[in-house]
Amino acid sequence: MPRNVRDVVFVDGVRTPFGKAGPKGIYHETRADDLVIKCIRELLRRNPQLPPERVDDVAVAATTQIGDQGLTLGRTAAILAGLPKTVPGYSVDRMCAGALTAVTTVAGSLAFGAGDIAVAGGVEHMGRHPMGEAVDPNPRFVAEKLVDESALFMGMTAENLHDRFPTLTRARADEYAARSQEKAAKAYADARIQPDLVPIAVRRTGEEGGERGWGLATADEPMRPGTTVEALAGLKTPFRPHGRVTAGNSAGLNDGATASLIAAEEVARELELPVKMRLVTYAFAGVEPEVMGFGPIPATEKALRRAGLTIDQIGLFEINEAFAVQVLAFLEHYGIADDDPRVNQYGGAIAFGHPLASSGVRLMTQLARQFEDQPHVRYGLTTMCVGFGMGASVIWENPHWEGRE
Repeated sequence: MPRNVRDVVFVDGVRTPFGKAGPKGIYHETRADDLVIKCIRELLRRNPQLPPERVDDVAVAATTQIGDQGLTLGRTAAILAGLPKTVPGYSVDRMCAGALTAVTTVAGSLAFGAGDIAVAGGVEHMGRHPMGEAVDPNPRFVAEKLVDESALFMGMTAENLHDRFPTLTRARADEYAARSQEKAAKAYADARIQPDLVPIAVRRTGEEGGERGWGLATADEPMRPGTTVEALAGLKTPFRPHGRVTAGNSAGLNDGATASLIAAEEVARELELPVKMRLVTYAFAGVEPEVMGFGPIPATEKALRRAGLTIDQIGLFEINEAFAVQVLAFLEHYGIADDDPRVNQYGGAIAFGHPLASSGVRLMTQLARQFEDQPHVRYGLTTMCVGFGMGASVIWENPHWEGRE
């Protein structure tokens, strides 16, 4: 039977403040599942016109799906967040693009008519579950030279990308990183980030392990406003002697969660839910794992072809800053200046942090906020590199666009 594909929209998105992984991080004593549960609850609170029983599915991503990030997290988080037990859920893993994939997966279901409304998001508690914990890579990868050994270490793949593109110097990476911090600080000063943050009650321990009581996390912990290029130039290069990748020009190890409401547009209109972005198309692509950061380029090429658009028609870019060099490679490929004002207007992961599987929805919430402020822009892009040699890109249309056909 022929089916009409429905338009799918981004209704709303929220996230926790992102924290630093480890004993001194704000979420050291907080469970991973509780972070994403808080986000789901906040979505329901912010959208009271949505009957909870109308949610058809909950997709939650995590890269390390064990412990408090395991047990089919979408289902367990849905129950713990207070959704009816009739609402199903599942888990997703596409490493860094986990939440992005959760969104595109539920979007496909909604477009097909297999549901009307879904929750999609992600969580990563890298303090409790470091990247690669309990992983056992098949020895054939290296023994049979299927991939270079460096493919298993993300920082080394960033160094490889510098090798492949010698014009992408450390100086350019440091300059980009300093701008990211500066833009993030301005976005906070302009109150463009805080409206979509979910305050999280956190238990804090003393320096010697003694109890210090409870606090409230209300801002991203990794941010370093006032960062200078001169300060970044003095940092060590942990992945290679005399290398180019540092803690200052890459995202750190972080904890955090995100969640979004995705709906068929006709249903969102029926329930009078906000329509913040309209999904145009999306694409995933594979690249050589040892240059993982190149992934957004072929993914974006594929998405543009599917949409019948050119890169010049994209008015806003949200590019995940796993490493500055990865963003610079994308910009150089398309002939876009390092400091182009369309790119990461509010700053990126170098400032806010990158809790792996959660980051895709952060890109979307920031793009949605920019669409609202800039009705002259019709199309925007959220894109990111993905571990072990992949890229992911989603093209969005601004429902507030004031142009004419």
